[in-house]
Amino acid sequence: MSLKADRPFPRAALIAGAGLMLASLGAAATARLTDTGVTRLPPLPAVESRSISFADRNDGAVVVSDASGVVAVTPSGEGGFLRGVMRGFARDRKQRGIGPEAPFVLMRRTDGRLSLTDPSTERVVELDAFGPANVAVFARLLTARETKP
Repeated sequence: MSLKADRPFPRAALIAGAGLMLASLGAAATARLTDTGVTRLPPLPAVESRSISFADRNDGAVVVSDASGVVAVTPSGEGGFLRGVMRGFARDRKQRGIGPEAPFVLMRRTDGRLSLTDPSTERVVELDAFGPANVAVFARLLTARETKP
């Protein structure tokens, strides 16, 4: 038995496959551009909010502060979710040429959802999408009191 094909692959099947791929890409692009099938939750008012800033220390810790001072310090090697979220915000600011000076707004909405907003870029991250353990990291920052740096 030879591995060499005696007959070429059916041309109609190749054309049909390519057509199906193009139709799928067209449908996805149309849905993306027209927001067809998108479900959006309306922004609800905040019942609790805090303007916070994040800074990296030389020892690898992340310092969280508000207008009154330092509210939390995440030691080096801890707080992976917090670091990941903040890296995303920092990358967005850097791409737009915005510095790290402006604070972020952490808020709890009337339905209990927690979100982090960057007023400089208008980017919003709905933190509840990442699960209760990750939400708890930011929820603590809403009520944290001033600490020593």
